Amino acid sequence: MPIREATEDDLDEIVALIKELAAYEKAPDQARATVEDLRAALFSEHPRVFCRIAETDQHEVAGFALYFYNFSTWEGRHGLYLEDLFVRPAFRGRGFGGALLRHLAGIATTNGFARMEWSVLKWNTPAIAVYDRIGGVAMEDWTTYRLTGTALAELANKD
Repeated sequence: MPIREATEDDLDEIVALIKELAAYEKAPDQARATVEDLRAALFSEHPRVFCRIAETDQHEVAGFALYFYNFSTWEGRHGLYLEDLFVRPAFRGRGFGGALLRHLAGIATTNGFARMEWSVLKWNTPAIAVYDRIGGVAMEDWTTYRLTGTALAELANKD
């Protein structure tokens, strides 16, 4: 199952995949990333985010994984954070998601990272089943927090 590093030629396809993912996650209006945003993030001199593409043998794009590196202060080592993994409906059940996960696990282990982490929507039972099957552990004692928009700006401007 071919997994390859994304190139600038993939930017339109990556934006399309992000929009398809947002629709799947019932939030189509929240996907605002543009080709220019992704070009700056993925292909700058010092990128901080990375992307892998899953393709069929006929070079059809089946899905993608977008990730970045995080750091564990307890481990004293980096980790890999999987921001998004998406396989198009026509290609599900054919091993593309598992191939992307294996590929990323390989990146993490090759680099000596302590762990690989990701979030999943609680209603996404097909994904949860895959994550359980590969040995993923739900972090039940942790809650994700997010600060955006006005609240982010207000906090940044407090004295």
